[in-house]
Amino acid sequence: MADQATYLFSTRTSKVLAEKISKFYGQNLGKINFQEFSDGEFEPALDESVRGGRVFLIGSTFPPADNLLELLLMMDAAKRASAKSITVVIPYFGLARQDRKDKPRAPIGAKLVANLLTAAGATRVMTMDLHADQIQGFFEIPVDHLYASTIFIDYIKSLKLKNLTIASPDMGGAKRAKNYAIHLGAEVVIAYKERKKANIVEEMFLIGDVRNRNVILIDDMIDTAGTLCKAADILMSSGAKSVRAMATHGVLSGKAYENIENSKITEVIVTDTIPIKIELSSKIKVLSCASLFADVMKSVHKHQSISDKFII
Repeated sequence: MADQATYLFSTRTSKVLAEKISKFYGQNLGKINFQEFSDGEFEPALDESVRGGRVFLIGSTFPPADNLLELLLMMDAAKRASAKSITVVIPYFGLARQDRKDKPRAPIGAKLVANLLTAAGATRVMTMDLHADQIQGFFEIPVDHLYASTIFIDYIKSLKLKNLTIASPDMGGAKRAKNYAIHLGAEVVIAYKERKKANIVEEMFLIGDVRNRNVILIDDMIDTAGTLCKAADILMSSGAKSVRAMATHGVLSGKAYENIENSKITEVIVTDTIPIKIELSSKIKVLSCASLFADVMKSVHKHQSISDKFII
């Protein structure tokens, strides 16, 4: 099956990352003709035959919802063009925070997206650092769940920081922080937070000692950066020498760039699963996840194990 023809296509907003992935993969992106109507409706049409082939469709599903819709339409186009398999590569899986009913009459958005992807024709899903691991169970098709730790750990080691401590900005990320700490031989602290509503932290307390420590906050995403900056303030006031932050997905909404630039954080490191406006903050560094996705795509195509791609 390894000689089966492969085709790579990208949504418009993920084109920069997709071009990097295609370069590492060793194959150019396929062309798509986009027809746009005056009312905002659009129609993507694959510009080459994919009959009997393996199709990789690359696109992060961050807002607006048009990004998800565009990916779904591309999948439907590939299915109706008789592609044998459709692997949808979603570096950032949108609506992943809606993984359960946390209040009456609330939707489970992540499950809805899983249903939509399957209905549109996906035969496999590839993504990175889901907000909740259990989302993998929302699918009845294979899910390759990658981790940015394979990228971040090498970078942390290159910093050669002494007295290193890994911090989680909340209780939910404690396991992730512990796993990083084990690989790096570092200590762990946790910032316990209480929210009154989404994106607004009411109170935060530090569990652990950071005096004279170089601290790295680890999270799966940075949205408004409010929690991150508040955690950095507490860490520095508790005696930390420096505070850095690492997150897979730089959502960076609202005043995130301003919050980061004015914070006590030395550096914020994210991947390029979502396009980042690095010119808005001198503290943001972007590490590409393109080679990781390309390697896993190659292994999937050749029916090879991908277990060596998982550090955490």
